[in-house]
Amino acid sequence: MARLARSLRNLLLPSSSPRMLLVRTQPVRYSLSSRLAHVFVRRSDHVPAVTAPSYISEMRKSTFESNVLRCIRYEIEYELENRPPSQPVNKFDSFTVDDRPGEQWISLKKKHRDNEDITIEATMFDGAVPQSKTALIEGEDVMQLHITVFVNISKKESGEVLVFVCSAYPDTIEIQRLYTHSSKKIPPQVYPGPEFKELDDELQNSLYLYLEERGVTDELAQFLHEYMRNKDKTELIKWLGNLKSFIEKK
Repeated sequence: MARLARSLRNLLLPSSSPRMLLVRTQPVRYSLSSRLAHVFVRRSDHVPAVTAPSYISEMRKSTFESNVLRCIRYEIEYELENRPPSQPVNKFDSFTVDDRPGEQWISLKKKHRDNEDITIEATMFDGAVPQSKTALIEGEDVMQLHITVFVNISKKESGEVLVFVCSAYPDTIEIQRLYTHSSKKIPPQVYPGPEFKELDDELQNSLYLYLEERGVTDELAQFLHEYMRNKDKTELIKWLGNLKSFIEKK
């Protein structure tokens, strides 16, 4: 009987049974998890959800901009170290030269006799053509740069302007077309005349002599090519500098 009583007491005592201990500790574990979850939720309320993505985005942006700036600085250094540009001249023969910084054109002006004003407008390099017909036929990669030249000749009392459209190659200048228009207003669709090569040979020769007398010669073509090589590099370095300044701004 006493043995039976001890057995019953041992069964009823909670500290003597592992199963009962497990049952008692389960609520404690649940309660701790609930408190931790509550703490984590409250703390997360103060942390913006976009912090990490925004930081990564800023890092990427900074990296990309730094890489672009590094490349630009390299290009500027390379251009300055390899035949840096020189100060542009402001005179050629009897012409005054206007560099027109930041533009793709330059202007040359002079007076001829007492009644003529001559203005030449020349583009930077705007194309290339084969150096000879033989090179074109044989497929040789021999090209020469091209500059478009407008020669404007005006007379004070006439109110008209004679325009020669020319091509300047490294060692020669060629007339392509010529036409006249009013000095006050240029018609939107001015008749450009026939192609120069379609004119009578004698007329062609006389018009070349007409230009030569006014300083439009093969020497002018050579000058323009030398000038434009220098201007091309000057404008490139300036363009790179402007690009660099823009990207550096916050």
